[in-house]
Amino acid sequence: MKVVHLTSAHPRYDTRIFIKMASSLALYGYDVSLVVADGNGDEQKRGIAIVDVGVKQEGRLSRMTKTVAKVFTKAKELDADLYHLHDPELIPIGLKLKKLGKKVIFDAHEDLPKQILSKAYLNKSFAKMLSYLASLFENITLKKFDAIVTATPYIRNKFKKINSNVIDVNNYPKIEEFSVEPNWLNKSNQITYIGGITRVRGICELIKSLEYTNKDTRLALVGSFSEQQLYNEVKQYEGWNKVEELGWLDRSGVSNVLSQSIAGVVTLHKIINYKDALPVKMFEYMAAGITVISSDVPLWQGIIEDADCGLCVDPQSPTAIAKAIDYLIKNPEEAKRMGENGRKAALKKYNWQIEEQKLITLYKQLLT
Repeated sequence: MKVVHLTSAHPRYDTRIFIKMASSLALYGYDVSLVVADGNGDEQKRGIAIVDVGVKQEGRLSRMTKTVAKVFTKAKELDADLYHLHDPELIPIGLKLKKLGKKVIFDAHEDLPKQILSKAYLNKSFAKMLSYLASLFENITLKKFDAIVTATPYIRNKFKKINSNVIDVNNYPKIEEFSVEPNWLNKSNQITYIGGITRVRGICELIKSLEYTNKDTRLALVGSFSEQQLYNEVKQYEGWNKVEELGWLDRSGVSNVLSQSIAGVVTLHKIINYKDALPVKMFEYMAAGITVISSDVPLWQGIIEDADCGLCVDPQSPTAIAKAIDYLIKNPEEAKRMGENGRKAALKKYNWQIEEQKLITLYKQLLT
């Protein structure tokens, strides 16, 4: 069966779309294409035909019109049995494909109405209005799709009210990427942050926390800054002297950095968009067998306390973050114990192998 994944905003090697979903489908024998908009050309990789419609347009409005139109043209040209959409701006494409008699899945990576409410640059009243309109738009359109896939159980439950075929396929890690057992004898006093680097993901407080930690403590910073201004700001902090800036790394690079670390940090601010989210990095730290230092968001705290795999702190308190870091460095046996607990939980419950089966079952159901 021929299936096509569509994105107008995500990178071609996106972890959820390419590394996990498309790759799993190809391994199960599906003819998989991935339509992207990055200007890097077509390629064949991991048994997936990556089809490029050109550089996405600058500006949200142009992207939502011109880029989306190009994606739709290519989608029709590929003439697949099933289309899997990964961006809210592609929902109108889904409706058009449905009219052409195609099977269509929408993949909700995030809760769009809540995401809008979390945008600090939007006027609060305007954000509320946009959030309401986004929710109304979802309710009207997504009930017409063949299925909805969500990245968390919370989003799944929300969409169950408007579509009878909804499943959560969580962004849990591929255990094989973290197959090397950590050697705690070779670890240095290093903690790690992996992922997009933004203000609301706690970068300012994390760098400031290093001012209060043991002088030998180092932070391996893996990822890209969202804004040049933010990058320039944190480089002026005293704690930046303890940072090893690594930039973007591939999956093996990430695994290597984590194997050298005592703990992984996921101290995102407690904004509305994160309270019901499941941060991928938290589960990657667990899979790698290292301790988690997390925000004290109730959902995350419940997972960490249940697995006994880390410490939860106030994400906007540099001293609280520093206290957690120093505790783990001063108590390596305790850090090791919690790291081992996290890996056990990942092997048993929080892994892609389980989520993959949900996806394959859905595809079989829709294409049989």
